[in-house]
Amino acid sequence: MKVALSGPAETLLATLYARALDARADHPVLGDRTAAPVMEQLDYDFSRLGMRTSDAFGVAIRARLLDTWAREFLTVHPDATVLHLGCGLDSRVQRIDPGPGVRWFDVDQPEVVALRAQLYPERDGYRAIGASVLDQGWLDDIPRDLPALVVAEGLTMYLPASAGPPLLRRLVTHLPRGEMAFDTYSRLGVRMSRFVPVLRRTGQTLSWGVDDPRDLEREVPGLRLRDGVPAIRSLDSLDATTRAHLPRSMRWQLAVIGRVPGLRSIGHISRYAFG
Repeated sequence: MKVALSGPAETLLATLYARALDARADHPVLGDRTAAPVMEQLDYDFSRLGMRTSDAFGVAIRARLLDTWAREFLTVHPDATVLHLGCGLDSRVQRIDPGPGVRWFDVDQPEVVALRAQLYPERDGYRAIGASVLDQGWLDDIPRDLPALVVAEGLTMYLPASAGPPLLRRLVTHLPRGEMAFDTYSRLGVRMSRFVPVLRRTGQTLSWGVDDPRDLEREVPGLRLRDGVPAIRSLDSLDATTRAHLPRSMRWQLAVIGRVPGLRSIGHISRYAFG
């Protein structure tokens, strides 16, 4: 299947590739069994992305933590609305496999949603919306009667700095109550992103940096930081057995970076409550 994606949409192929590499490892972190079969249907040279093993495990760790928080939310709220913003080709709805009381909406650019429709089967309670997350019209179609979970993985840093907080404010205003879970880069992380192979090879740049997750509490009234970890310490979210099977070089590198001021807070994975 030919793939004709450009701009930020092309980077979703890197995260798909990362989940496939993780799934093929002897001791996977996420173990996304759909990633490799989906990847193999695409006519695309994934080697051009420059994805390293450590990058793949980093993506898998982030996804696993967000999946864990999503499952916790849906355990407490079996009747809920889920918004997966910038969903790309992620199989999160398949991994979580929510119950019949959950209405799940994946949101991404129209060309991405069209590609998803060719790769993933339909399922009850699920709908994909083809629109930029910054478009205001799509949110009008989201019901407001149930607790809501908003998940955004690898999205915020691509948004214009002037557009990120207003998007969060619209979500908090529209939805009755619930949680948001997403990752952010610091402003230093945004500046350093020009050295990231995937971004260089796809010609992408990052824009929105958040130095402290609590800054969003001030910019988005009603948003309350509930939990989170610096990306450098995301290994702490794994059990000891999984951590032990990660490449030693990766564990050493993260330990060293974690001792450098500025770099230790280069990114965060955070969970917020609202309403």
